[in-house]
Amino acid sequence: MKNSVLKGSVFIALGACSYGMLATFVKMAYHEGFSLAEVTISQFGLGFIGLFILTLFRKREPAPAIKPSGIKGILRLIIAGISLGLTSIFFYQAVQYIPVSVGIVLLMQTVWISVILEMVLHKKLPGLRKIISVFIILGGTVLATDMLKQSGNINWTGFGWGMMAALSYTASMYSSNNIELDFPPLKRSLYMIMGGLLIIVLVFHSSLNVKFSYGIFLRWGLLLSLFGTIIPPLLFTRGMPLTGMGLGAIIASIEIPVSIIMASALLKESVGLLQWVGVVLILFAVVLMNVGRWRGFINFKNGPKQIE
Repeated sequence: MKNSVLKGSVFIALGACSYGMLATFVKMAYHEGFSLAEVTISQFGLGFIGLFILTLFRKREPAPAIKPSGIKGILRLIIAGISLGLTSIFFYQAVQYIPVSVGIVLLMQTVWISVILEMVLHKKLPGLRKIISVFIILGGTVLATDMLKQSGNINWTGFGWGMMAALSYTASMYSSNNIELDFPPLKRSLYMIMGGLLIIVLVFHSSLNVKFSYGIFLRWGLLLSLFGTIIPPLLFTRGMPLTGMGLGAIIASIEIPVSIIMASALLKESVGLLQWVGVVLILFAVVLMNVGRWRGFINFKNGPKQIE
C-alpha cells in the first residue's frame, strides 16, 4: 500500500510540475510575437490529436459494471470541457497583463471558490477548518500578489482575467470529479479537451482566416499540448486513485512554487520575500483544508480505505 501511495504521489507531483511550467512557456511564446488565439488553438488542437492517438492504442479494459451513458454522456463531457478552454483563454489573457507569479496565485483562488460552490450545491456550511483556510488563502493572496506595496499600480485588467480563470477552473475541477465517472479516464480527457477546443475555435474562428501563424504548432504547440493537455490528465488519472483526493490536492499544490520558480528563472520575474511568505501561507491553507481527508487512510490488505 505504501508503495502504491508513493507511486501515486510521484504521478501527481509530475503532473502538477507539468502544469506549473505552462504559463512560462505561454509568456515566452508571447515574447516571440504569437497571439492568444495561436497559443490556445495549437495547445488544444495538438492535445486533442495526441489524446485521440493514445485512445487508439490503449489496452482493452474490462467492461465496467455500470455502462457509460453513451452519446448523452459524451455530450455532457464535451459541454463540461468548455470550462477547460475558457480557463486557458482567461488565464493566458491574464498573464499578458500581470506576471506569471501573480497569475498562478490568482488561479489558485479556486481553492476557496470551490468551498463556496460546495456550500451552495450541498446547502451545508463549511467546517471551521475550511473557513480558517479560506481567510489564510485570502491573506496569502494579498502578500503573494504584492498588493500591499503596489495597490496603486495593480493591473486590474489582468487581475480580473485571473479571477475569471479561477472561476472557470473551479468549474473544470467540479466537472472532472463529478461528471460521467464511468467513462475510461483517457476517453473522459479526450471528450473534455474536445469541448475546450470547440469553445476556443468558436471564440477565435476569425483569427484562423487572418494573420494566423501556423508556425506556432511546431514552435510552441507541441510543448503546450504535452505539458497542458496530454501529460497532466494522464498522470492525475493514474495518481489520484492511489493517493485519494485529499493527499492528491496537497501534492498538486506544488504547481504554485514550480510556476513561480520557472517564471523567475526563464522570464527573470522578481519575487520578493513577502510574496514567498504569501505562497507558503496558501500552501499551508491547502494542507490544512485537506489534511483530514487523507489522515484517515490506513493500511488494509487490499489498499487504502478511508475512515468516515
